[in-house]
Amino acid sequence: MKNSTLSCVFSCLALLPFTGFSQNSLSMEEKEKGFELLFNGSDLAGWENKGNWAPDEGTLFRKDKGGSLVYKAKPIPDDFELQFEWKISEKGNSGVYYRPGQYEYQVLHNQMHGDGKNPRTSAASLYFCMPPAKDATRPQGEWNEGRIVCKGSVIQHWLNGEKVVDFDYSNPRWAQEVDLLRVRGGDLTARGAFLSLQDHGDFVWYRGVKLRTIPATEPVVSENITPAPVPQSMLEKESKFVESKKKAQESAPAK
Repeated sequence: MKNSTLSCVFSCLALLPFTGFSQNSLSMEEKEKGFELLFNGSDLAGWENKGNWAPDEGTLFRKDKGGSLVYKAKPIPDDFELQFEWKISEKGNSGVYYRPGQYEYQVLHNQMHGDGKNPRTSAASLYFCMPPAKDATRPQGEWNEGRIVCKGSVIQHWLNGEKVVDFDYSNPRWAQEVDLLRVRGGDLTARGAFLSLQDHGDFVWYRGVKLRTIPATEPVVSENITPAPVPQSMLEKESKFVESKKKAQESAPAK
């Protein structure tokens, strides 16, 4: 009878709706590595926004227009690992900003948003800089696992367990990509930004946001993996954008 009762309890628990709170916790291994939990699943302690973000069943939910959600409790370390999960609405667009300027891990519904036509602006790209090696997104409406690793001049983006961006920006091989990042406003030497989750006008959900400092003794070596090719039509659009951006910068009054 006892075993039968326990079986019934477990079966009933399995039918309960999942709230996402278990994702907003640290495993023993994560604690040992030095991860901190930035979202506890229930409130926005440490985060700033204009009231357009809210906790929703264990997630950070962008529910209305008003701007980005920014973690102001502490800036991101110079060398760090960030883990998070994201889910985007149909045709949706968002992003995770992690260094001063325009360092953005793109969050996107690739198949139905215009940015998905260009790998350089698709999900998990370093936006308008480095395309992912492949599209590793899950179907729209499902949770995706994101991860960012940065140490020195090495930048890595992961998506659903696959490393899709991995390059050392000091390598001359990536001079063209680095120039694109500079044109967009990325400062390669700047550090100390606050983590920012972008409000791009669409519904988006985040959870399991975890951050750690990478120790100086822990190596992070770039494999300089090959990014997905950018179609010629997209390259032409990029070229026009860069030209107009540089002209605007040249004509701007000196500060």
